[in-house]
Amino acid sequence: MEFFRIKRDIPFMRHALVFNAVSLVTFLAAVFFLFSRGLHLSVEFTGGTLLEVTYAQPADVAVVRDTVAKLGFADVQVQNYGTARDVLIRLPAQKGVSSAQQSAQVMTALKAVDASASMRRTEFVGPQVGDELAADGLKALAFVVVGIMIYLAIRFEWKFAVAAIIANLHDVIIIMGFFAFFQWEFSLPVLAAVLAVLGYSVNESVVIFDRIRENFRRYRKMNTVEIINNAITSTISRTIITHGSTQMMVLSMLLFGGATLHYFALALTIGILFGIYSSVFVAASIAMWLGIQREDLVKGTVVKKDTDPNDPNAGATV
Repeated sequence: MEFFRIKRDIPFMRHALVFNAVSLVTFLAAVFFLFSRGLHLSVEFTGGTLLEVTYAQPADVAVVRDTVAKLGFADVQVQNYGTARDVLIRLPAQKGVSSAQQSAQVMTALKAVDASASMRRTEFVGPQVGDELAADGLKALAFVVVGIMIYLAIRFEWKFAVAAIIANLHDVIIIMGFFAFFQWEFSLPVLAAVLAVLGYSVNESVVIFDRIRENFRRYRKMNTVEIINNAITSTISRTIITHGSTQMMVLSMLLFGGATLHYFALALTIGILFGIYSSVFVAASIAMWLGIQREDLVKGTVVKKDTDPNDPNAGATV
């Protein structure tokens, strides 16, 4: 399925230096903000108090969130769990205030609004648990990166694996740079979105790389630059359909999903936009500069077809 078909290849690689310069600038800016400002970590990473509150009737999460926020707690997470009557509240740790004192203060405020509110359980999530979650998150990211590199090296060639990882890690760092610059809360759902973006961007890179390999077999008179330009141009329609559909779904979560899904959807939105850019343009240009060539992808005996020598498909591998 294609919305349109471009008859003449767009010379993307002519501007490869510009594309990579933009990527380098945004990447360095993201790294700078990560080191200068740092991530604003959520309760899962820093520690805090977790409360489970139940109501006699379906709870109004917005009212609960406003009530707790008026107590002076910053970055409070409030969401339903289990049933519509059950609410999960995460409070950040405060100096000089115990978990029991926080719980009592919150429950007093909630009961003043709705007398049916009752605390089912409360627990303190210590910094040690937060450190463990952070370490597990980094391990998950490392396993994903290594797995992707092995997969791409086996399916294509190591130059493609290196190009894809560089381009897609660029997306991850930029997402985290946005969260550091604006001091948005970085929680476990956001970490899940970052990992999802990494896999999503790799999928787009695989589509481009697969078309490049196919073109090397089909067009033997084209050089590497022409092959890459043709591969990107011929997949533009697919890119628009795929990413446009995904972005509409993510935007719906961002606009209508409420506070619980806000930062998760925001991370996905940033990641998809930059993922399109890096997978389509940056990864391909890095592979070009690493010296990808026909011999790296096309192996075996070459059989020439009896066709017009002026035909660009002449001499294709079969």
